[in-house]
Amino acid sequence: MEVVFNLHSFSSLLYLLLFPLFYLIIIKTIQSKHQQIQPAPRPFPLLGNLPQFLANRERFLDWTTDLLAASPTGTIFIRRPWKPPMVITANPSNVEHMLKSRFDNYPKGDRTSNALHDFLGSGIFNADGERWKTQRKTASFEFSTKSMRQFVSEAVRDETVHRLVPFLEAVADRGEVVNLQDALERFAFDNICRVAFDVDPACLGSGSSSGPGDFMSSFEAASELSMGRLRSAVPPLWRLKRLLNVGSEKRLRSSIGTVHAFATDIIRSRMEEEASRGRSDLLSRFAEDGESSEERLRDVVVSFILAGRDTTSSVLARFFWVLTSRPDVVEKIRAELKLIRGARSAEDGEGEVFEFEELKEMHYTQGAISEALRLYPPVSVDSRACASEDVLADGTRVGKGWVVAYNAYAMGRMVSIWGKDCLEFRPERWIDAEGKYRAAESPYKYPVFHAGPRMCLGREMAYIQMKSVAAAVVERFDMEVDDWSGTCGRHQLSLTLRMKGGLLVRVRRRG
Repeated sequence: MEVVFNLHSFSSLLYLLLFPLFYLIIIKTIQSKHQQIQPAPRPFPLLGNLPQFLANRERFLDWTTDLLAASPTGTIFIRRPWKPPMVITANPSNVEHMLKSRFDNYPKGDRTSNALHDFLGSGIFNADGERWKTQRKTASFEFSTKSMRQFVSEAVRDETVHRLVPFLEAVADRGEVVNLQDALERFAFDNICRVAFDVDPACLGSGSSSGPGDFMSSFEAASELSMGRLRSAVPPLWRLKRLLNVGSEKRLRSSIGTVHAFATDIIRSRMEEEASRGRSDLLSRFAEDGESSEERLRDVVVSFILAGRDTTSSVLARFFWVLTSRPDVVEKIRAELKLIRGARSAEDGEGEVFEFEELKEMHYTQGAISEALRLYPPVSVDSRACASEDVLADGTRVGKGWVVAYNAYAMGRMVSIWGKDCLEFRPERWIDAEGKYRAAESPYKYPVFHAGPRMCLGREMAYIQMKSVAAAVVERFDMEVDDWSGTCGRHQLSLTLRMKGGLLVRVRRRG
């Protein structure tokens, strides 16, 4: 018995001593197998790339961009402790493979759906399968109508004339520093509520800490904390905190409660009015198509607020931030706007915002907005789950249950896609020889509005809103960043890409 015991102890000791060596050999074998196509940070025994992830957590986008730029095919592995590897790509061929060719094999997956379910429920941006198809069909019909585009244009024009411009004029007259990102988010929130729900919360003009203002802060917190779940180094931890209702999960529950209460108020108010008069907004359309339960309609409301408020305001904040350091771009935009003004007849008047048809003539302005989208896409990283084992277009093998993500932020910075001037803000790259705006040759090289069957339905509506706001502000005001030495320009990773600390600017009226 003693000999057996000693042998057993010796075997255990030998195993403990040699296990790290065996682990390293296995990792090296995997690395060598993929060395030519997927360079990645060197994993640690047992911990994988967790140490590098934690060290670069606050600069995740730039960290992964550097890694992807160094990869011959723009694809890397990030190895996670006790989890399958995560594949991140900036390769357009892989993006097309995921979002189009093998669309059914790359659903949202449980990882994303579970992390966002408390906030977004089964709304269109967090749904798969038949539920997604049903919501997509309903929204697609509504967004494709000419009357919807015209209504969006009129709503934006009204909000700009009566809310945004007077707000900025008042700020300029008082000589105050304003958080332009916050103002744009409030503006976008008012606008999407009018378009999608036929409700005007008057959030831009609200200075109170309750009502719309309380909703805004709660929505931002819910978005950021939900994203924190996806970025968690130890996913079971957020589940434990949710069970105990402590820390970030306690704050998230409170924020979601405020958001859902606001959405529920809209729904109940609508249901009370339906008997008295018909409605043609998006919410009513969803209610007519069977999404009649209060919970399902609440998910619709929250999803459209996320899409309409956070995306366009994110792009516009970055757009104006860039313009404060690019007076040459500002002057070219103003020259274009002056030319469009000059084509008006005398009775059309001056000083008002541009009409829907005039927005189509803003080629350079749209090019400048597209540059902001290229370098600062609102949805900077989008992940999918691999339903069954697959091989990506660049030869990368992906196992069942692996997380596969495309990095749109990195793609905007790839020399292989945009050339050696990829880091330069150059609106001219979007203008053809005749001076007209030209769209990207492939949505899989420029997936800022997603691509494939899940292509963003509101992209035309977004350009209408962004061009209207850009033209109105650039034509009337000069801006300068209040403090370049602070956090200005840094990223805040939420469900959409925001500026950390906001965009603090001084506004001056032009002549």
